[in-house]
Amino acid sequence: MTTSTQNPTKAQGDELREQVLAAARRAREAAAELALATRDAKDALLHAMADALVRRAPEILAANERDVAAARESGMAEGLVDRLSLSTDRIAAMADGLRTVAGLPDPVGEVVRGQVLPNGLQLQQVRVPLGVVGIVYEGRPNVTADAAGLTLKSGNAVLLRGSSSAENSNAVLVSILSDVVAEHGLPADAVQLLPCHDRASVKHLITARGLVDVVIPRGGAGLISAVVEQATVPAIETGVGNCHVYVDAQADADTALRILLNSKARRVSVCNAAENLLVHADIADEFLPKALAELNSAGVTVHGDERVVAVGGPNVVPATEEDWDTEYLSADIAVAVVESLPAAVEHIRTHGSGHTEAIVTNDVRAARRFTAQVDAAAVMVNASTAFTDGGEFGMGAEIGISTQKLHARGPMGLPELTSTKWLAFGDGHVRGAGAPAPTSCPNA
Repeated sequence: MTTSTQNPTKAQGDELREQVLAAARRAREAAAELALATRDAKDALLHAMADALVRRAPEILAANERDVAAARESGMAEGLVDRLSLSTDRIAAMADGLRTVAGLPDPVGEVVRGQVLPNGLQLQQVRVPLGVVGIVYEGRPNVTADAAGLTLKSGNAVLLRGSSSAENSNAVLVSILSDVVAEHGLPADAVQLLPCHDRASVKHLITARGLVDVVIPRGGAGLISAVVEQATVPAIETGVGNCHVYVDAQADADTALRILLNSKARRVSVCNAAENLLVHADIADEFLPKALAELNSAGVTVHGDERVVAVGGPNVVPATEEDWDTEYLSADIAVAVVESLPAAVEHIRTHGSGHTEAIVTNDVRAARRFTAQVDAAAVMVNASTAFTDGGEFGMGAEIGISTQKLHARGPMGLPELTSTKWLAFGDGHVRGAGAPAPTSCPNA
């Protein structure tokens, strides 16, 4: 009997693994060709991709309608359905993002630093593509276009592993984008979609060391932790968004209300939405009643500490300890009164996710202390947390928002999708014997 007859599950697993690895091999070949592409060629490609998305929007919307219907039938939360949903305007925004990326400087070949040594050897450190980038993401088909545009412009091939909830949307998007790539004389395998119904495809992607150069997870805490902890391929952690708005004692109440509502209620399902509100005790009596009323009008449920519950309101419920650590992605917010700015910083240090934190204050010293002590990828002073976004930061689109500290932090655009290499230009230069090599570098 054959192995597949004896153990069909193992045979299917082996087939899936080979399917992922074969895609990675093709991507590696494609990346080698992309490394030679000129800026003009890449920019023309991105403009053509944008045009194709708009032109073929009816196909994309039809596929997305099937995904959204299946999501609602399965009981998916409306905040997550919103992430999944596309519209004509959202497709147009995806296209605009590609056009914006096309208009940005090409990072490939940029000289980061350089010098001529005393012996005449010329050194340059230049930006180069990472190579093959794997993206693991959940339920946001706009990521498909953003990731393709950013990776192609930075000279990388991309392996996209979306969620099964967006299967139809992603399939149509990748088909459109890869068609355009091929039409422009570049390898269609530069943009590939991996199988999404078996979680093992993620494992095969994130352990394809030697074929995949970096993997970037985008999604909930569970997905991100699983990828970061199990990957043997280098991973860039894009953390969850447990973002805070701190209203300082010297805040203008109207400004604080405007920033709070924009941070929380503009779009509750995104990672830069505020999930916590901290209010200085000195301004709490004035500010809290207004804030609770405005949040109630916006349909937001408040999970409050004792002092917030004492103010009361139809939308206020007692907070649990878990509330302070929760990324709701829904019309909910945790609210606490703090005695001081240091207490607010300590609360954020204990419960924050390192994504985005905001202070509202007219006190310059308070703002400086907050920005110096709060450890996050982005810190806002008198501005909404909603601004932490690649598009808002002038990057066109973003590949994700990194909450780690090595290689990249914050919204990741084109430069963050490159590495560097050193180039040395000589004229028959050879190294002399010189002094004995240090013991820490015996081969130097």
